[in-house]
Amino acid sequence: MRLEGWHLIIIIVLALVLFAAPKLPGMARSLGQSMRIFKSEVREMKKDGSAETPADPDAVEGRVVNHPQANRPENRTGDGNEAPPSTRA
Repeated sequence: MRLEGWHLIIIIVLALVLFAAPKLPGMARSLGQSMRIFKSEVREMKKDGSAETPADPDAVEGRVVNHPQANRPENRTGDGNEAPPSTRA
């Protein structure tokens, strides 16, 4: 006899009912609470993403920019121990 997916599901459900019956209400309660939190976070993310204007008027769009001195050939030693250019001003 070959076990299929639904056979395994039945075995798992029976094992839960037999061995974890006293803990099932608590597990269901925590699962419901987790789902409520997840739904509220998704709703909050959708609400935050729908705002057209940024909350901070001084906000700057983040971009990756090459350091101006990184492309100069005299800064490259070629020994394999190069450090990334400093980004601090």
